[in-house]
Amino acid sequence: MKPLDPLTLERVARLIVDIDGPFERRGYQLTQLLQRAGWPQPAEYDGSARIPWLSDILTSTDDVAAVSRLLCRICDPLEYDDGLASADLVRQTLNTHLAAEQLTVTYVSGRPVLGQPGTDGHTTVFTVPDDLEARIRPLVSSEAFLQQLMERVTETQICEQHGAYGLTLIGIGSFAEALLLDVLTHRDPTLLQGFVLPNGKLVPPERTSFSLLLDTARSRGWIQMDAHDFMKIVRDYRNFVHLRQQQERGVTPDRDTVGMCWGPVLAVLNDLETSR
Repeated sequence: MKPLDPLTLERVARLIVDIDGPFERRGYQLTQLLQRAGWPQPAEYDGSARIPWLSDILTSTDDVAAVSRLLCRICDPLEYDDGLASADLVRQTLNTHLAAEQLTVTYVSGRPVLGQPGTDGHTTVFTVPDDLEARIRPLVSSEAFLQQLMERVTETQICEQHGAYGLTLIGIGSFAEALLLDVLTHRDPTLLQGFVLPNGKLVPPERTSFSLLLDTARSRGWIQMDAHDFMKIVRDYRNFVHLRQQQERGVTPDRDTVGMCWGPVLAVLNDLETSR
């Protein structure tokens, strides 16, 4: 995501504060929202007018990843007592403000994800976000590993650009699996001793399955259940590295398939960021 225009950010601030509206947030609630969105060093509300205060915070940062997380967070069903019913109303209003920026928030596996509107005006296109490197840098264990991850992403982009969609899916799954393994063992070094199977036995990290990584992240509360469930398709399509499995599934990957796989990966990334 590129930096948003200051006027767009001001409109977003008005939406978040929602003075006299059904979703009005008090000063302390703005601070709590920023914290839940993983805003870097969120400031305590100082008692001034809420909309200018929040606008100043949004416009004074060059951290587009933080802005992206906040946009998704205000559309997150977790933010509202009645869940999706209210969250979707906020999302629809937000998307009117984001239209000029060629951005839209939609739900993938029940989680809000930022994407680009499709040419038909109704669908959403998911691809590698411009700020991906900046977003995963705080999550991973080292700069060296970060660069390896980004090399894998570049490889998937090259495959997609040349119509090698099957290899693109394999690359996306490989990226997601490696990211999960590193984040989990970085957050909890005891996992370096092994991941726990349902039967209580330990599996060394290098032999841990994609499925067990997802289960572990979910059990720790680091990703939500919806994102966990829809990542299964990414896991299955990653297994197209075995041509027999692609034949058994009867899938002919295309550009839409690639977008469908990036969506759940971005939903998991959002959860990993906000749970950090």
